Formats: sequence, structure tokens, C-alpha cells
Amino acid sequence: MRARASKVTAGLFDLQVNGFAGIDFNDDKITAEMLDHALSTMRATGVTLCLPTLITALPDALDARFKSLDRAVMTSRLGPGMCPGYHLEGPFLNPAEGYRGCHPHQAMTAADPALVERLEAGLERPILLITLAPEVEGALELVRWAKARGKVIAIGHSAAKGEVLHKAVQAGLALSTHLGNGVPQSVHKLDNTIFAQLAEDRLFADFIADGIHIARHALQVMLRAKGTDRSILVTDATAAAAAPAGLHPFAGFTVERDTDGRVHLPGQPLLAGSSLTLDAAVRNLNNWGLASFEEAVAMGSANPHRLMAEAFAAHGITAYSGRITWSERMEVERAELDLT
Repeated sequence: MRARASKVTAGLFDLQVNGFAGIDFNDDKITAEMLDHALSTMRATGVTLCLPTLITALPDALDARFKSLDRAVMTSRLGPGMCPGYHLEGPFLNPAEGYRGCHPHQAMTAADPALVERLEAGLERPILLITLAPEVEGALELVRWAKARGKVIAIGHSAAKGEVLHKAVQAGLALSTHLGNGVPQSVHKLDNTIFAQLAEDRLFADFIADGIHIARHALQVMLRAKGTDRSILVTDATAAAAAPAGLHPFAGFTVERDTDGRVHLPGQPLLAGSSLTLDAAVRNLNNWGLASFEEAVAMGSANPHRLMAEAFAAHGITAYSGRITWSERMEVERAELDLT
């Protein structure tokens, strides 16, 4: 079903965004002006809330990147209203080829609450979401530690299934990060972590609905298995989103955006984030017949809010959704922040 003219909905909330409009959030030289450029462009796509996401790096580099990002958020015009906290994706991931994706495996390490405490020390905004692999050393302890401190823990870049996954969910694991990705092409056709996570009804799952990261028919099956009330749309956007084809910075290396929107390491097929925008993900689900307009918007707005509600409450955060006016063609005509 297509949106009616001047349809108004809540604003979109992106849980995983590494950069936007030529700006890399992993850049330790990021400024308030750079961040405002990215956020204003993102707002034009209907996103009124986001968790800027930093990926795997060595501790000193991560520390510098978080401090610069936090300073940019708090001194920018849009950051205080649009960025309630941060998403740490790594370095507690599976370093094996196929699972690690574009994350530098040399920087991956055992799960360590002390590292999270170090990274968060002195920040004005908290780390609200952590993606890890439950099979790495210390993961269960970190899940319990983080849950007790009001953080949401997700599984990603992981081979976990069976008892390992079950124990992690029991400990507080709540989300599958970009389900269907961060897994080798050569895994068992049925007995694998993707099926295991789909079968775990206590997990939310987020999806990159660009037609590149997940084939449409596979996404259709995943949405059926997870249900629209436990499914979330994310972009995993990089600086290549809302930017021209060509080379773009990402966490100390370079990625290439093709004319079809695919983002990868130059000269390699390995995907490295995306150029997806969240309003496009909403349109895709509707145009592909996988969800109604209202269901797709909920996956990009109400569902991430439900996932993060306890974390917001634990940190005393009031995150305002704002609102979007959509055209008949499901394009964003206006997006407004509500800071009152």
C-alpha cells in the first residue's frame, strides 16, 4: 500500500550509521561543522535520531575517535537532539575470514568491560549499543556487565549458535546486527548462525534493505521468521551515503561506492558498509511487497525505540522522534526535530 499525500509519521531512528554525506564518524578529526553537514543531510532522508557507530580499531584509536565524535556531537547544532548515544561495533568480534567483514582483525580482542569503561570515560553521551560475537572470550561476562549498566547488546560478525547463542540470550543479548551479513559464504546451508538467530524469538533483528546486502527473497523469508514487530531497518551507512560514486573514507581506510550504490573495498568484492538511506529502505520494503508503508515506517521508527527504551530510561535520556511528512511517492517532503 502506498503512502497517501502528506502522510505524517514519526521520524526514523537509525541504530547503525558509520558516516554520511562524505563525513566519516570514525574520523578522529571530525568537527561540529562536519557532523552538522552529515546530520542535516541525514535529516532530509527522514532520520531524526541515530546512533553514530564506531567500528573495530586498536584501543588508542577508538579512544581518540570517541572523544572527537563526542566533542563534535555536543558542540554541533543538530548533534544534541539527534544523537542520544553511540554504537560500538567491535572490537569483540569473530576475527575469522568471512565473519570479520571489513573490520581489521588485528585489532579484535577478547570482550573486556574495562575497555568499554575506558572508551566511555569523559564522554557526554553514553555507549548505548554494543555489537559483539558471543563466542569470543569474556563475551558472556560483558553481556551481563553491559545489561546491568543499561546498555543493549547485539550479536554480529559471529558464528554463534546452539548453546553459545542460548546462553548469550539468557545473559541479556537483545539484537541481531545486520542479520544475514558478517557470515562467510561457505557456512552450512541450514545449521548456521543466521538460522539460529532467526529461530530465537527473544532477539530483535535489524536488516540492511538495499537489495545488495540481502537478496529480496531472503529478506522476505527473514521478515516472516522474525515478524514485523521484531524487525528493524538500519542503513550501516558510510561516508558514501548521500554522496557521489567514487572513493570515500571509512575508519582509517578507503571504500569505493559504485554507481549502483554498492560500497566495497577498492578492487575487492567485500562489502564495507552501505550507501543506503533509511527512507529508501522504507520505500524498498513497500515497493518489493514485503511490508505496508506503515509497517516499514514502524521498522525504522517505533521498533528501534522499543528496543532502546530501557537503555534510554537507564541513562535518563528523553529521545524525541520528531516527525516526517511523506509525499504520495513515499519521499520525504519535510522532517522536523522536536526538542520540547
